[in-house]
Amino acid sequence: MREWMEELVARLQETFGARLRFAGLQGSRARGEAGPESDIDAVVILDAVSIQDIRAYRALLETMPEREKVCGFFGAAAELARWDRADLFQFVHDTLSFYGELSALTPPLGREDARRAALKGACDIYHGCVHGLLFDRNPAVLAALYKMSAFALRAKYFWQTGEYVFRTDDLKARLAPADACLLDGREAARALTDDASAFEALSERLLLWSGDAIRELSAANGSDT
Repeated sequence: MREWMEELVARLQETFGARLRFAGLQGSRARGEAGPESDIDAVVILDAVSIQDIRAYRALLETMPEREKVCGFFGAAAELARWDRADLFQFVHDTLSFYGELSALTPPLGREDARRAALKGACDIYHGCVHGLLFDRNPAVLAALYKMSAFALRAKYFWQTGEYVFRTDDLKARLAPADACLLDGREAARALTDDASAFEALSERLLLWSGDAIRELSAANGSDT
């Protein structure tokens, strides 16, 4: 991935020149946890973005190896600086830099931003669990909710301790059992197919956790602890 990102940065500089503000990598590829089919979550920030820039970046990606796996974020520095801080917290902390520094493009982010990020994640997970149990009962959606829970757990842990833990195994070792069980559930959700009872049990675990997290995080609104 380092070679791939270095090639991407070189082509970005050829295409956009001094307008390139940042290039980085997110997700499992950045954390060293990826499988062969994992997405390549590239992050590219320019000074500004037009429809022509989007077309140019799309054409650039067509020249890159493993194009079918590439996703991620492409945007402008001015918009990123004004992004919702709850979303920005995870975005900044989960991105490994290969060109430039996100801290130079974004406002300082602290524990209150982490609390809001964790609360937003818990709310989205709660809604997704209820929707899945009532309507689509889709194992792939449940697996995505468990994946989302890892981000919420990172934000919650930062809110509690002031420490951001990048790698999932390191995070699990630090979490209380009630939180760490979600990371065990993530593996089970990935393997889930058409087992209705397992779907219900995994959904219930996530639903109970998200409800508790919503109450805890909302009660601490405005607190530094």
